[in-house]
Amino acid sequence: QMEKPKYDTIRGLSPTIAIEQKAASKNPRSTVGTITEIYDYLRVLFARLGTQYCYKCGEKVGRGHAQSMVSQILSLPRNSKILILSPVVENRKGEHKEILEDLKKKGYARVRVDGVVQDFENVQTLARNKKHHIEVVIDRLMVKNDKKFESRLTDSVESALKLGSGQMIVHMLGREDLKMSEERSCCGIAYPELSPQIFSFNSPLGMCSDCNGIGTLLSMDVNKVVPNQDLSIRQGAVIPWKNYFIKKPRYQNDNSWGMSQLNAMETQWGINFDIPWKKLLKKDKDLLLYGSKHKEMTVNWNSAKIQGEFTRTHEGLIHTLMRRYRDTQSEGQKKYYSAFMTASTCTACKGRRLKNEVLHVHINKKSIIDVTAMTIRQAFDFIKGMKLSGNKKLIAEELLKEISDRLGFLVNVGLDYLSLDRSGPTLSGGESQRIRLASQVGSELTGVLYILDEPSIGLHQKDNIKLLHTLHHLRDIGNTLIVVEHDQETMEKSDWIVDIGPGAGHLGGQIVAQGTPDQIKENPASITGKFLTGKEQIKIPRKRKTPKTCGNKWVSIVKASENNLKNVTVKIPLGLLVAVTGVSGAGKSTLINQILYPAIAVNLHGSQMNVGKHEKITGLSHLNKIINIDQKPIGRTPRSNPATYTKVFDHIRDFFAMLPESKARGYKKGRYSFNVKGGRCEACKGDGHIKVEMHFLADVFVPCEVCHGKRFNRATLEILYKDHSISDVLDLSVVQARDLFASHPKIKHILGTLMDVGLTYIKLGQAATTLSGGEAQRIKLARELAKRDTGDTLYILDEPTTGLHFQDVKLLLKVLARLTSAGNTVIIIEHNLDVIKTSDWVIDLGPEGGSSGGEIIAQGSPEKITGSSKSYTGHYLKKILNCLAR
Repeated sequence: QMEKPKYDTIRGLSPTIAIEQKAASKNPRSTVGTITEIYDYLRVLFARLGTQYCYKCGEKVGRGHAQSMVSQILSLPRNSKILILSPVVENRKGEHKEILEDLKKKGYARVRVDGVVQDFENVQTLARNKKHHIEVVIDRLMVKNDKKFESRLTDSVESALKLGSGQMIVHMLGREDLKMSEERSCCGIAYPELSPQIFSFNSPLGMCSDCNGIGTLLSMDVNKVVPNQDLSIRQGAVIPWKNYFIKKPRYQNDNSWGMSQLNAMETQWGINFDIPWKKLLKKDKDLLLYGSKHKEMTVNWNSAKIQGEFTRTHEGLIHTLMRRYRDTQSEGQKKYYSAFMTASTCTACKGRRLKNEVLHVHINKKSIIDVTAMTIRQAFDFIKGMKLSGNKKLIAEELLKEISDRLGFLVNVGLDYLSLDRSGPTLSGGESQRIRLASQVGSELTGVLYILDEPSIGLHQKDNIKLLHTLHHLRDIGNTLIVVEHDQETMEKSDWIVDIGPGAGHLGGQIVAQGTPDQIKENPASITGKFLTGKEQIKIPRKRKTPKTCGNKWVSIVKASENNLKNVTVKIPLGLLVAVTGVSGAGKSTLINQILYPAIAVNLHGSQMNVGKHEKITGLSHLNKIINIDQKPIGRTPRSNPATYTKVFDHIRDFFAMLPESKARGYKKGRYSFNVKGGRCEACKGDGHIKVEMHFLADVFVPCEVCHGKRFNRATLEILYKDHSISDVLDLSVVQARDLFASHPKIKHILGTLMDVGLTYIKLGQAATTLSGGEAQRIKLARELAKRDTGDTLYILDEPTTGLHFQDVKLLLKVLARLTSAGNTVIIIEHNLDVIKTSDWVIDLGPEGGSSGGEIIAQGSPEKITGSSKSYTGHYLKKILNCLAR
């Protein structure tokens, strides 16, 4: 499906597996277990070795037989009216005409279709596209305690089991149906035959029917509907009602149905709309949010068409919002209502995704969900410690080897803190790449060429050593590994280095040096070699900033307890470059991205983000805004590019519209946009290419035959500035464009910020979909740098050194120093020792990952961190600071 690259010849190419750096999956059904295929093996293991227990009585489920079923029915209350039913169609689509006709010929009189008992004569034609349940009524009985009844009951049960292929149902009015089976039955529950499918939360056979196997349900969140409980209703505390009270021009004379109801609630039910929400009585809050049930109010409504009094109950705001969300066809309205929603744990399965009967299949007293909830280290120990004998040992031998090999690899690459049920979308780029690597390495292939794109991303130095051991193992069993990497330790442990440069973009593209690490160090043309030898280095600041020199202002997070954080309280000094460090899974992202950022965004910008568990955050009065510069793409389509994202394209279009030729032809700014009619090529709608649908093959993109990929029509392309059309400008690199617009201050300033963050080489019109996470993050940083600085801003960056060479890190640190010099605070979540050693303040979490982490190990200047015996970061930082001192 990939475009063929340009080359003359390639020789000696092995079968190739490329494991890219990208998010694992956006699918909420995707987990660490499913990505690595460990869950697939666990499903087979539990299907073959698991023991089924009854979830009602806790006893082991055995085979049922007619006599035991008769005894169970005889224990029902005397004179109970019951139906003996035999299931013939279970949850299958179709009209089932032939089945119904055949049953009628056999002499059966009644049937239960989709829960309704009726005569065969009255059965309507069933909907073809719907799933149906059809159960034949074998007998209608009244429970008695005599031999005659028992004899008749036994005959009916045997007939029902014969027709229902070993299954039957006892229906009694006012009670849940008793399902019985000859295969596996207990307490009136028919248990399914153990198979790998029933352990899958993606299969209707195993998934929880309430949440469809996702484990969560979307519901309205009161904290989002009423985000600020210090306000009164009249001051706009209840967001969906805010416009009724905080008057906008179109609401000035509001006599709407909604406002009329609110007036009725206030006057007739005596609810005070002028006191803070948090001071309202609980019964009044419940009345407004969840409805009045039987309590009525009289609504006076006078509109242009309808006038009068209406007596009604109140549905409740939460129920109203949920109903409107379900009923609306508008995407805009769906988006509006979904802003008030939160994913909450499914009450039926308690977030465990599977049906109750599946959760009670055990191996060594553990269900499959108990195993997936363990950390990878615990699961590895559980599988290794499994004692089996006889046939069970024979059956499980190969399965256990496959599972333990994959778990062992995850432990070796420093992911032992993750659990197998961890959702795919919550994984970082580095975690997901190592997990995909585990799924490949588990197969123990040989003679394969593996291509890895920066596997050290998101790894602490402690875990990086484990990854390198694993890569060496892959090499030693007969594979070739090509690793695109900037990590110094990885380079020094490699067998061969190919150094490409000398610069970036059009200034690069040459092989500067190649050879062993020692040969690269000796090559004077290689900048990489100079950094490896220490001739070039990122120096420690002569004088670090301290909290005192920056006004002694602090933001404090008190008792943070989200995920694995253990009630930690941390003080963050403002005006400094603050590095948040620790091993993978220590709780860095939870503390900053899930608690600090959303809490400040809610407080300063009125955001409706979910905030992680904590008691309070103090010191927010020292900040006026927060900016989170993450690695998410700057756009989802090829139409989005660095020029449009940084707004420099707006200035370039303004400039082209001011050219004499444009004015003479009457061309305005819109003429130079490839998104609107006028100047764009209409044959490709400004895309530059045309999609050819190939039906059962992948779509093919071919250059537009009219504009030849230039995106604009001929008349627009005739307008030139220094021999460059608007299309030529989009094809320039940042450095070339800055030279072209050297006399234009606004354009030059924005392009200058892109150069400052090391993006001299990217093209202005490069599609957003082709940019790496690190490039996207630096484009966002450049956009913020181009804005007028207000000071007192908190910037958050998550591993901004991703994809950066030593030289680029040097440039980045200069940019960050500019931000802090202007009175701003920069918080960086980082493992790069060059960034950590140049930071003003370090907050180190740990000591380990997952449940063994979540504590503040040390905080202070980098020198202070080196004094902590518990800090892994301090240990490696000490080494590098000692080297620099020498």
